[in-house]
Amino acid sequence: MTSVLVVDDQALVRTGFTMILEAEPDITVIAEAADGARAVELARQHRPDVVLMDIRMPVMDGVEATRQIAGPEVDDPLRVLILTTFDLDEYVFEALRAGASGFLLKDTPPEELAAAVRVVAAGDALLAPSITRRLVAEFTSRPTTANDGPPAVTVDLDTLTDREREVLVLMARGRSNAEIASELYVGETTVKTHVGRILMKLHLRDRVQAVVLAYESGLVRPGAGPS
Repeated sequence: MTSVLVVDDQALVRTGFTMILEAEPDITVIAEAADGARAVELARQHRPDVVLMDIRMPVMDGVEATRQIAGPEVDDPLRVLILTTFDLDEYVFEALRAGASGFLLKDTPPEELAAAVRVVAAGDALLAPSITRRLVAEFTSRPTTANDGPPAVTVDLDTLTDREREVLVLMARGRSNAEIASELYVGETTVKTHVGRILMKLHLRDRVQAVVLAYESGLVRPGAGPS
């Protein structure tokens, strides 16, 4: 069974998500929280496979809660799936930097919600290519400030081969594995191998962290080629 912690400040929303997930034979909701502080407490107590996290909440927002249970400073991070009303919510990118494994819109169909939970629980990132293009380009184009904090990860890109850097750039541009394979004239299996090696060499947990790193390191800039 895949265990889930549902976090949202609206009781009706929590109830709806819980009913949808509990209807699945392989998913169980082990707890619910109405704010980020309570979410952190319950996440540490129950260690769910997936935390379904709202962003805008009282007491502590979903970004800070995500940072405390999935951030780069956490020894044993949990997997967080962000829920948002708007696909270009400025807080979404900050949540990804804080350690989230992806995000969904709140109007996602029930079957897609359950599928997303399974994807994240399996260790994969959930960030659709079309959303990657829009979200990352929008918010990495803003100048960073002292309040932004350090990058989510700090690594040496020189460990990558030229082909791996090409693949990372295309990932950051929002290309799917199939699109990367077509653009580089290689098989999709080869692309998957490259992606795996990129994550291993850069000590990244998933594709989301790789995309964030590519922009934060300056390897890719919105609207431009690799630097």
